[in-house]
Amino acid sequence: MLYFRTLVLSLVIGAASLAPATGKGPGGSVSASDALARLKAGNARFAQSARTAPKPTRARRLELAKAQHPYAIIVGCSDSRSAPEIVFDAGIGDLFIVRTAGNLADAYALASIEYAVEHLGSRLIVVMGHENCGAVKAALSGEGAPGHIGRLLEGIRPAVEATRSTPGNRLDNAIHKNAGLVAQHIRREAELGELAKKVKVVSAYYDFDSGKVSFGAQH
Repeated sequence: MLYFRTLVLSLVIGAASLAPATGKGPGGSVSASDALARLKAGNARFAQSARTAPKPTRARRLELAKAQHPYAIIVGCSDSRSAPEIVFDAGIGDLFIVRTAGNLADAYALASIEYAVEHLGSRLIVVMGHENCGAVKAALSGEGAPGHIGRLLEGIRPAVEATRSTPGNRLDNAIHKNAGLVAQHIRREAELGELAKKVKVVSAYYDFDSGKVSFGAQH
């Protein structure tokens, strides 16, 4: 079963990435704690600077054509204002990104996460919600939605229900809770085997106005 899953994923992500992480690449030797520190430093650069330095891409692109070793996995929202590579001032090959509206983790997302952990050497998983998330706002309204959007809102509603009596801003509370619940879901459902001991799953919240990412509980 594991072989079949790997074979299918290789067709999607690329055969060049199938070799197990050796620890010699940019991300293969990065622990979860070091990866989190790198994300925090990158976000600080993004939030504090009017403009980040241009990133050389030709040499890096040629290097990555051989293999990739992203140092962190970001499960984020599809919102166009929350691109993780920008928010964390990262370059190509640095982050393995899984994005859906509302930063949910379905079976396909879990498979992608398992792939990055097992074959690319990533040891940190960050579930990042963001300010004024439209998907969470729609779930908070309690109204239905047609098609697959309705199914997505159902995935967010547990966070809405869990924070119904929480003091403060209802939307912010639900966004934070949703990221936390998704992080718990990943920790519980992702099949990481022995590697689970080395992996950290952390929730996070991105503030549009300040540009800062705050990190929550570890799961």
